Amino acid sequence: MQSTKQSSRLYLILAVLMAGAFVAVLNSTLLNIALPSIMVSLDIQTSTAQWLTTGYMLVNGIMIPTSAFLVQKFSTRQLFLTAMSLFTIGTVVAGQTELFPVLLGARMLQASGSAIMMPLLMNVLITGFPIEKRGQAMGIFGLVITFAPAIGPTLSGWVLEHYEWPMLFHIVTPIAALVLVLGFFLLKKEVVTSSLRIDRLSLVLSSFGFGGLLYGFSSAGSAGWGSFAVIGSLTVGVISLVSFIIRQLRLDEPMLEFRIFKYPMFALSQGISMVLNMSMFSAMILMPIYVQTIRGISPFHSGLLMLPGALVMAFMSPITGRLFDRFGARLLAIIGLSLTVLTTFFFSRLTADTAYSFLVIMYTLRFLGISMVMMPVMTNGLNHIPQHLTPHGTALNNTLSQVSGAIGSGLLISVMTSRTASYATDLAANATPTTAPKTIMTQAMVEGINDTFFIATLLALFALILSFFIKKRPSETLTVVEPVAEKKYA
Repeated sequence: MQSTKQSSRLYLILAVLMAGAFVAVLNSTLLNIALPSIMVSLDIQTSTAQWLTTGYMLVNGIMIPTSAFLVQKFSTRQLFLTAMSLFTIGTVVAGQTELFPVLLGARMLQASGSAIMMPLLMNVLITGFPIEKRGQAMGIFGLVITFAPAIGPTLSGWVLEHYEWPMLFHIVTPIAALVLVLGFFLLKKEVVTSSLRIDRLSLVLSSFGFGGLLYGFSSAGSAGWGSFAVIGSLTVGVISLVSFIIRQLRLDEPMLEFRIFKYPMFALSQGISMVLNMSMFSAMILMPIYVQTIRGISPFHSGLLMLPGALVMAFMSPITGRLFDRFGARLLAIIGLSLTVLTTFFFSRLTADTAYSFLVIMYTLRFLGISMVMMPVMTNGLNHIPQHLTPHGTALNNTLSQVSGAIGSGLLISVMTSRTASYATDLAANATPTTAPKTIMTQAMVEGINDTFFIATLLALFALILSFFIKKRPSETLTVVEPVAEKKYA
């Protein structure tokens, strides 16, 4: 009877946490389609608008490393209410402004809430289910957080055809507020016993380390790799991050446990996920630019283009979870990455009039492949570490995901910008007097996007090679050490 009560309690907590995660992911996907509209409305360039996504990742990258400490120091209820409050306030502010700096600040406030939410949810999932059922549990998690991308782009497109972009935030506001209220009443108070204290120097080094790297790579797309700001921030980031890692290895109670990388499968899973993240951002960033700016396709139909892929990814999540429990991550990763490599390569052969149906099919197949890789590889890596290290594992997983996303977006935007400029110069030199400048720029941008997708293809190919080294967790149980913090429900 007690076991049934604990199980029901666990599912109630998960339901509330997943609702919060759904809102956070929905908000992010709504904005991807809206970037071209925001660029026109606020009169900003692509490299500037990019900060609405990379700035979001910047805050995540700075805050997520502290999540391992926060999860052990504070209760699930305290962290959830704090995260949703920050996210809701940011959403309200974003919907009320038409000034880019204020909008960017509101997005960063949203990110501070999201940075707490996702590691918290993953930690509850990993620690709450036995290893043999984690694939199924993570599959359900995948279904929930991929349903938001499934409806996000299409909903965003429809809204943008009928209203201005602030309406996207107005839609999310009441949902976020409702989830916050539900969390307040449904999540019970917990008594947390922990002697952990945050190491202030570690916090400073972490912020400058991950923040410097994220800022440097994110700025490269607009400022160029040779600019003082990029070189300076990357230098500060590398020095601070190395100092942070050295300090963590010397502390008895580190803020982030880097010794976790001594488990080979966890280290391999992070390598595959980071490379795939960098490749995945190519379609997420470049496809809306291609279909709206070059093809002149409406935001609504741009969202419809991405809908089947997101639906397939959502539909496959629970299925992939069950397949993972049965066959392991290696087979799924090899099949999924092979499909990802192939479809990404086809995207490197776009023209100014590529068939809309071809774009839909390739985009859908690409996300089918990605759905077979992300969750199984991540879960397999976490399965290879002792349970008391799970908060550190989820924190590192989410941190490296944000860092790789920023690196990928900065790298890809930089490649597209530089290659487009190079092609424009060559085409203008060889153009006839009757050739319209707009035609030259359109063709140059298409070729620049193609080159960027080819780089993404090489990244996906590298991830495919790494996937052949994946091993399934041995059946024997890992030695479990008692966690530092103990949570008791009142």
